[in-house]
Amino acid sequence: MSYSGYVEVGGKPDVRELPGLTITKVAVGPYDNNAYLLRCTATGEQLLVDAANEASRLLELIGDGPLARVVTTHRHQDHWMALSDVVQATGAPVVAHPFDAEALPEPVLEPVENGDTIRVGQATLEVIHLRGHTPGSIALLYDAGGELAERPHLFTGDSLFPGGVGNTWGDPTRFKQLLADVEERVFDRLPDATWFYPGHGKDSTLNRERPSLPEWRERGW
Repeated sequence: MSYSGYVEVGGKPDVRELPGLTITKVAVGPYDNNAYLLRCTATGEQLLVDAANEASRLLELIGDGPLARVVTTHRHQDHWMALSDVVQATGAPVVAHPFDAEALPEPVLEPVENGDTIRVGQATLEVIHLRGHTPGSIALLYDAGGELAERPHLFTGDSLFPGGVGNTWGDPTRFKQLLADVEERVFDRLPDATWFYPGHGKDSTLNRERPSLPEWRERGW
């Protein structure tokens, strides 16, 4: 079956095969968080995006394959409830932005900034810092070394969803910062065919969301 990006807590994961990378998406926990297991197809090395909840389920997905690192997209607790258990079971280092590192239950051994790269086997992910939802929120961009330059894949945490940017709790300064970063670092830079994977719910593409940018700006959330 083709990948849809639709998953439910307690349901089956959805798997997508890309050049150089396999994506397994699963929904976990009471807040319906998405966790993404990325596996390099050349080496079998794996990377987990957000050890959100249900550590036993995440560890079952990881299996015996080496887990190179766990990326935490931002500091909010619903995105790291299983982090300690996964780290203790696998020995994988934690990757996060320094601005959110102190809030995490495990030390961030691999801090990253905007424009840095993260490797998983032979695959490379680029870090995009998106300020506003939290000070250290990050997204991860994958384009298969340019092979997917016209249709890259972006893991956005809680900074971008179908229908709007992440929650900024009515703070106009934070909203303006987040919208500016999302416009400048995502919509102005990446092609319309970019597929993005959020921290909760269904996926989307930039071309579906781009026409709504003026509406988001006007409504202020």
